[in-house]
Amino acid sequence: MSDADIIIVGSGIGGATLAAGLAASGLRVLILERGQLLHDCPEARDPEAIFARGHFRPDETWLTPDGTRFSPGNYAYVGGNSKFYGAAMLRYREADFAPITHMGGTTPGWPIAYETLAPYYTRAEALYQVRGQVGADPTEPPHSGYGHPPVPHEPTIADLSARLSNAGLHPSPLPLAVDIDRWLARASTPWDAFPDTTGGKLDAESAALVAALEYPNVSLRTGVEVRQIEADGARVTGLLTSAGRLTAPRIVLAAGAVHSAVLLLRSANDAHPNGLANSSDQVGRNFMNHNASALLALSHRRNTSVYQKTLQVNDWYLTGGPNGEPLGNVQLLGRVSAPILAAQTGMPKPLAGLIAGRAIDFYAMSEDLPTPDSRVTIKGDNIVLDWKRSNWAAHKALVAKLKSTLKRAGFPVVLSKAFDRRTPSHQCGTARIGDDPATSVCTPLGRTHDHPNLYLCDASLLPTSAAVNPSLTIAALALRQADHLIGDTP
Repeated sequence: MSDADIIIVGSGIGGATLAAGLAASGLRVLILERGQLLHDCPEARDPEAIFARGHFRPDETWLTPDGTRFSPGNYAYVGGNSKFYGAAMLRYREADFAPITHMGGTTPGWPIAYETLAPYYTRAEALYQVRGQVGADPTEPPHSGYGHPPVPHEPTIADLSARLSNAGLHPSPLPLAVDIDRWLARASTPWDAFPDTTGGKLDAESAALVAALEYPNVSLRTGVEVRQIEADGARVTGLLTSAGRLTAPRIVLAAGAVHSAVLLLRSANDAHPNGLANSSDQVGRNFMNHNASALLALSHRRNTSVYQKTLQVNDWYLTGGPNGEPLGNVQLLGRVSAPILAAQTGMPKPLAGLIAGRAIDFYAMSEDLPTPDSRVTIKGDNIVLDWKRSNWAAHKALVAKLKSTLKRAGFPVVLSKAFDRRTPSHQCGTARIGDDPATSVCTPLGRTHDHPNLYLCDASLLPTSAAVNPSLTIAALALRQADHLIGDTP
């Protein structure tokens, strides 16, 4: 007898949301997670522990193509990276599903339209209890409304919103999966990059997995590392894990854009010498990682905010380039305090305190375009990441426009710093969906073209990165896949 009807490898946004979508079907669902539950502890709200000492940061390291070892900052806990995410839950814009001409090239578009995913976006917003406001963002796609009002702006951010409006922009509430009262009841800190240990942030574990595990047919095993996928011809037959061999008629990889691709590559056999699901030679290719920068806007006014991250600007999302090309999204970072700024920059704490006390912190994000040479490979037991950044001119233009506008809005000094490969910025694209098996790894429903009972359900599926946080899109794809798996005979 098999160990389950469906085994899901990974408990991040994709895997946990898929389990939630499958739970009521009665199918036996087993979720495997290499990490453990993240329990509450004093370090959970201690910025020195998190940012200076790296208390929660894993020991895992990857290689650059030249052999340099680095820490990617990907987390291995139940709930995956979402335990530390900023909880921004945005839909891709309608235009993101079609080919778009950027300053750095043209995106390939998606094999489905926004309308296909729209009902699943609505379901995902309900599952993650997203707080938002329809009508304030001029680029927001058709939307029936949120079930909760937006997380309220703090006074400094309400003033910022007015200043940006006076400067000609259209600031809007950032859709967030945060129960602000519950979050602040634990401690008065931001949530961005802080771990969720009390359920105030609705993440893959506290929202989706909690809902899935209410059903007796869904189970979770922690501390189980999947090392290889077995295949007999076209069909996948089992998983070789640290807990022994496990089997199910259908297997879903949801280990993240890098680890799912690596698992396929490590499962090469005589019939599939380049790895499973890789007849297209696209597994691991088209890796994307948003072009992103942090900006600190300084003025004489003190920033009294605690959490700060409630506002976004999309005026340059669909246009703004020299020929009308899109530039990207702007949203607030979680409040950067003196300990965080000192840890991230190395500046003396007194200076960090002076700057942080009078700064509002922004996150500028631009689309990274897919290219086959930007890829994940393996070298022995090592993961090699060769990220070839693209569309950088658009990101520099976005940062320049934001700086100029902030100065008009009353911030005479604006500092900026780009994120590098050591900071995960929404990794995606390594097993993209598509209709053509020659140029994609999975069907639009996430089933691999090469193996009828092997699926993927995480950020690896995304054919484009767009310029918004991908969590809600991953969740919507997962719920769509759940409907398919329930109706499909293995």
